[in-house]
This record gives sequence, structure tokens and C-alpha cells, in this order.
Amino acid sequence: MDFSPQDPEAQGQLVRKRRKGIYVLPNLFTLAALFGGFYSVVMAMNGRFDLATIGVFAAMVLDSLDGRVARLTHTQSAFGEQMDSLSDMVSFGAAPALIAYEWALRPLGRWGWIAAFVYCACAALRLARFNVNTGVVDKRYFQGLPSPAAAALVTGFIWLTNEIITAHRDVPWFKAFIELFTGGGILRTDLSWFMFAITLVAGLTMVTNVPYYSFKDFGGKRSVPFALLIGVVLLMAVISIEPPTMLFLLFVLYALSGYVLYVWRKATGQYVSIVATSTDEPDEKGLHD
Repeated sequence: MDFSPQDPEAQGQLVRKRRKGIYVLPNLFTLAALFGGFYSVVMAMNGRFDLATIGVFAAMVLDSLDGRVARLTHTQSAFGEQMDSLSDMVSFGAAPALIAYEWALRPLGRWGWIAAFVYCACAALRLARFNVNTGVVDKRYFQGLPSPAAAALVTGFIWLTNEIITAHRDVPWFKAFIELFTGGGILRTDLSWFMFAITLVAGLTMVTNVPYYSFKDFGGKRSVPFALLIGVVLLMAVISIEPPTMLFLLFVLYALSGYVLYVWRKATGQYVSIVATSTDEPDEKGLHD
């Protein structure tokens, strides 16, 4: 029998040999992160905003693990990269926008859904730009606020405010404070314009060229300083004291850090952009290593 490349049967055997499966382990983490985003949307539709925000933060943790698991097990793939981007769009793009809209933006009418859409669109643009600029961006920095951090700003504000209202509703001094400044019980609609501002700022910051430290310098090292380990332990202890408050403040500081770094580089005359436009410019030395 002729098994030359022109033989249809031989060609079918070659195609079958070249077929590759899907790596299960890293994609399970990606699917779990996708479930967190979907779960958040369902909980927001049911009015369980506490569970909706926790779902987004759970998706953040799972999203940070899938890439590391793939690298550790040598199971990186183009399919996994595309799957990760689609999962991020749901968990950190569509989900936070819908949660914010259901929580406090709906009473603003068209302004509410416009703010939610701007955030969602900026998340899509941020992820698309990240995918095409992977090879020309200094890996030590992110170009614009990462979508998980933007989602943490939006949902963190909702989680914190919801916890404050719920936990202190029956506390006498809190009730007196609310009655003094609002004339009655505080409602989510009283915070609609605050939510509007946070949603827009978080969305637009994603598509800026402001550099944000990526912390990837520590990912490739086999050992880290002992002081760094102590710092991580202390940070975890502080967050455990009051998770909604500490996490929201942590991501607020991270969001501000990019602007501080941008201004500092500008003031000291350093190269501000982290995107390389050619390999010949001396200012871009090291970006392609």
C-alpha cells in the first residue's frame, strides 16, 4: 500500500498523529475562575451582593494560579492563553460591571448603564492590548491597571459598604450617625454617584499607559529574602482582621501606585512608556530580553 503524502489514508493517519489534547490541570483552574465570575453575576441578580463580590475575589485567586500551575507542570499552550483571556473578560470585565449596575447604578438610568458599559469595554480593550503587546512590554510592569485589580476596586467598594451597612445596622451610634447625615436609613441608591465615579475611574485606568508593578520579579526566583516572607505573613494577618476593609484599601493603594510611579518617572526624566516601539532605541534596552 502506498503511504506517500498523496495517499488520503496516509494523510488521515498523519493528521491523527498531529492532534494534541488539552492540558487538564491548568484549564481546570481557568474554568474555576470562570465559574467564580458566572456565580457572581447570578448572585447579583438574586440580590446576594455579598456572595457576588466574594465570587470575584475567588476568581482572582484562581486566575493567579492557572498560569503558575501551567509553568510548573510545563503545560503551557495557546489554547490555555486564549481560555484565560476569555475567563478574565467574564470574571473581571462583565461580572463587576453587572454587579455594580445591579447594586447602585440602575437608579441613574442611562448614566448607570453607560458607566457599566465603559468599564466592560475598557476591560475588553485592556485584555486585547495585553495579548498583542506581550512581546514588547517590560515584564516587570503592567501597561495600565490590571483587570483583576480594577475588578477588586469596583467589587471591593461594594463588599466594604455592604458589610458596613449590614454589620452596624443595629448599632446605636451607627444608627444615630446615619440619621444625622441622611435623615434615615442609608440605602444603596445614596451611593449611586460614588459607584459611578469608581466604575469609570477603574475602567479608564485600565486603558491608560500608566505603569503598574507586576511583581513578576519574584515569580522566577527559587529563593526569596527571609524579610519578604515575613512581610507576606504580616500582610495576610492584617487582611484577616477585616478582609473587606483591608482588601479594598490594598487595591486602592495599588491603583494609586501607578500614578505615583508615572509622575516620579516623569519628574526624574526617565522613560515613561513601558512599550517598546523598536529594538534599536537605547531607552528600550532590556525590554526584549
